[in-house]
This record gives sequence, structure tokens and C-alpha cells, in this order.
Amino acid sequence: MRALVIDGFGGPEQLRVAEVPTPTPGEGEVLVEVAYAGMNPADWKCREGWLAPFFDYRFPFVLGFDLAGTVAEVGPGVTEVAVGDRVAGYTKQGMGEWGSYAQYAVVLSSGLEVLPDHVPLHEAAALPTAGIAAWEGVFGSGQVAEGSAVLVHGASGGVGGYAVQIARNAGARVAATCRADNADYVRGLGAELVIDYRTGSVADAVRSWAPEGIDLVVDAVGQGTLLSAVDMVRPGGRIAPIATLVPDEVPHDAAAAESRGVRVVPTMTTYDRSGTQLRDLVALLADGAITSPEVEIVGLDAAADAHRRIADGHVRGKVVLALDAVG
Repeated sequence: MRALVIDGFGGPEQLRVAEVPTPTPGEGEVLVEVAYAGMNPADWKCREGWLAPFFDYRFPFVLGFDLAGTVAEVGPGVTEVAVGDRVAGYTKQGMGEWGSYAQYAVVLSSGLEVLPDHVPLHEAAALPTAGIAAWEGVFGSGQVAEGSAVLVHGASGGVGGYAVQIARNAGARVAATCRADNADYVRGLGAELVIDYRTGSVADAVRSWAPEGIDLVVDAVGQGTLLSAVDMVRPGGRIAPIATLVPDEVPHDAAAAESRGVRVVPTMTTYDRSGTQLRDLVALLADGAITSPEVEIVGLDAAADAHRRIADGHVRGKVVLALDAVG
């Protein structure tokens, strides 16, 4: 099969197209013919070796956590999906196995969800990692309920875009930060208040919007870009930082948070929860309760440039890789 691989750690130039053996599904596994692979910040971090403490890479290594496509083969014991089903899901890359930047990928059956015919595959490919992170931030770490006041920091990206919509769908009021040129886009996702974090005081704008304080900050940016978060949250509220894996990450002030009765709850999911979260997300997408963030489709020869732009941190929405296309 054709795949986009790396032969060692390094920059985007490490990505190359290669012919590699097509994997075979084992017990509880499914072989998916990949139409689109979702691209995430975790992909370029994986390419540079940031995930080496968690698993052993086997080079050549195929990147890619997210996919959408068609079931090509099912392994023993699989009953959840059948050959020919349109599916979206997440790969076993987090376990050190090959990912989705390939014509075929082996996936745990528990990591797949069948898609209704009206859900486009490229939109579904954008959903798993970013959507699950947003879900975990809003509900798992954030404990959002109807009437909650929520700030999503970094709302124009994949995680932030889903978080705005998930929180709104739960009945929360949502404020959001982004650059000025993304303001209309973020309002379109459902944000009631949009703040340009580069030119104004986020804290002042939030205090005017919610004078008694907000219930939750979903921080989809991190790296010390919202040091005022603790001051904006009411006593009893929460801050949900989305994990960045950045070695020198600047954390939210835990001591200040404790003194105000604010909880800082790091946002991480597990394979045990991810399947249920993906199922709920696909249901919302299928029902139109949420929409995919803006999706840019790139071909194999544009993957390296996409990695560079994602690493810069200013991609609006999501980028997905079309496995049958160049350009």
C-alpha cells in the first residue's frame, strides 16, 4: 500500500511517500481503507519524537491518529462493523502502531463509529482527536451544565471550534478568544462573545460579560497565553487545560487557583472513554447539533507544508489529508 512515512525523527522534510506492506487485522481489529486522515498538532510532535517516552517507534513509521473511510476487512470477534461500512475513528498510533497516513490502517473496533450516509468523510476525519479532546474539556474536566458560562481560549482551531459548539449544545453561554480575522468564523460556531486576545484585555472583556465570574475556561492553547484565567473563574469553577506535550509548558497558577477555590483539571482522555465519546460526537454531527470546523483538504505532496502550518499554531479549523490525491 502507499503511505506517508518517516524514517527517523526530524522536521517536515522527513515525510516521504513509500510502498509498505498492507497490515492485517487481528482479534478485535478492523482494516479500514482510508479516504481521509485527520491532521493534528500531535502528528508533528510525533514526527519530531515527542512521543518516544510513551512507545517505541518502528521505522519506517506511519503517522496519523484520525481517519475516515470504508471497512475493508474485519478481524476475528468483530461484530460492531461490517465490510463496506463508512466509518470514522482513531488509530493505534498512541500504542506505537502505524497510523492513518496510508491507504489502509488497522484500528480497534472499539475506536470506530459507523457514519450515516449524509456525513461527508472529510468532515468525519476531522472529528476524532479534536472532538474527543473538546468533549473531555467541556464535560470530563469542565463538568459543564445548562446555564454555565464558559470561555474557550483558542476557539478558531480544531479543539476550540468543537468546544464552542459542544458547550453551546449543552446549554452553556460561550465566550471565545481568537484573532480578529477569525472573529466572524467563531461567532458562526456559536460564541456569544468573541475577544481578540492580541489587542485587548481578555480578563476585562470576560468580567463585563460575566461579572460574577465564569464557570469554566477550556484552554486549547496553553503555553502561558492566558495567565489571567484564574482571576476570571468564580469560586467553585474550573480550568481545563488541553494537553500540549510541550516540555516547558507554563502551567496555570495552582496556588492562586486553590486560594480562590478554583480547580485546574488537566484534560486527557483514555481508550476506555474515547469510544463512547466518539459515538456521542458522531451522533451530534449527524443530527446537525454540531458542524465540522472549517476543513482544508490537502494531498500527499502538501503534507509537509501542512505540518509546518499546524506547528505554527494558526490554522483555522482542521486540515485533512486525502490519501488518493496530490496537491
